[in-house]
Amino acid sequence: MEEEAVVKDWWLYHGTGEGADRRARLESGSPPPWRDFTGVPDAGYAPPGCEGPAWERTRRRGEGYVPDEQEKDVVNTALHLRRPLLITGKPGVGKSTLAYSIASDLDLGPVLHWPITSRTVLRDGLYLYDAIGRLQEAGLEQLRRPAGPVGPATPALTADATTPAPEPEPAPAPSISRYLRLGPLGTALLPQDRPRVLLVDEIDKSDIDLPGDLLTVFEDGGFVIPELARLAQEEPTVAIGTDDDADAAVHISQGRVQCRYFPVVVLTSNGERDFPPAFLRRCVRLHLEPPGEEKLALIVRRRLGIDVEAGGEYQELVRDFIDRAGDGDLATDQLLNAIQLRLAGAWSAPGDRDRFLKTVMQHLTGPTA
Repeated sequence: MEEEAVVKDWWLYHGTGEGADRRARLESGSPPPWRDFTGVPDAGYAPPGCEGPAWERTRRRGEGYVPDEQEKDVVNTALHLRRPLLITGKPGVGKSTLAYSIASDLDLGPVLHWPITSRTVLRDGLYLYDAIGRLQEAGLEQLRRPAGPVGPATPALTADATTPAPEPEPAPAPSISRYLRLGPLGTALLPQDRPRVLLVDEIDKSDIDLPGDLLTVFEDGGFVIPELARLAQEEPTVAIGTDDDADAAVHISQGRVQCRYFPVVVLTSNGERDFPPAFLRRCVRLHLEPPGEEKLALIVRRRLGIDVEAGGEYQELVRDFIDRAGDGDLATDQLLNAIQLRLAGAWSAPGDRDRFLKTVMQHLTGPTA
């Protein structure tokens, strides 16, 4: 049976979709004074909306998430305070999917995804600069120019044969805009009236310095691109691409990106490391426990349209999943895979059941992983 819906007046995120009215409240809400930013949107730039393949991927993934009351309380706290949301929990409990659920529920456009590895540095998320490509292009441009006369250097004369002709102008360097592109964090920080959702996935895998490096960006709601700041006198405004679209051409003034509405930043962690107190203080934290039988039934209904309680076989698969999870971690999508296979008629022979469960519900941790 569906659990009784709990709705609180102050909630913006419900996890049920159809959130146009709640999104309007989100956009018009007053931020805390210390989270009020002053970026000016580029009138010629339109971020991706709620259409197209990228949005469909976000919507499909987000619609299957089933948040409980505690999760909604914490997510809405982060939305009102305009603070990053740090989600911890075992692999497969839905940490990343919650970011898609927020975007889908409030119609905030496609999720910007920044996967973290041990080699990731802050600049990877802010912007990408192909300096080598620009140097190569400058060299090629120089080669394309006509070569001078071969032999001893003799100044060319003008028509009156009395004064040397001016030397040819050197080839101009190619515009830097073609070699710059905002990363997922940089794109999320573009000034907009509506926030984007940014998923910083598995931040616990990062170099030890990354959480500390993020603090200033999270506090300032912006950053400087040094390569553009150095050219501000000659080129005050430069149009560059975004993480969504390399050809988007959003205008950056004086080399600075400054948000207007702090993005919905969701950071996930599998608990592989601790974070410094200064970083934790700036985040709203949520720990996700593995779902129980009732929540698993709701997930299956929302994802696959199957009423678990109406079919004994599917109830048994849910119980098998819970029993096997006692011996090692499992991911919720492993249960969905098992039910999907049974829907397709796969592994239907009675003698195959044990091998079927070991194949699709293989432990992620523990002695049998």
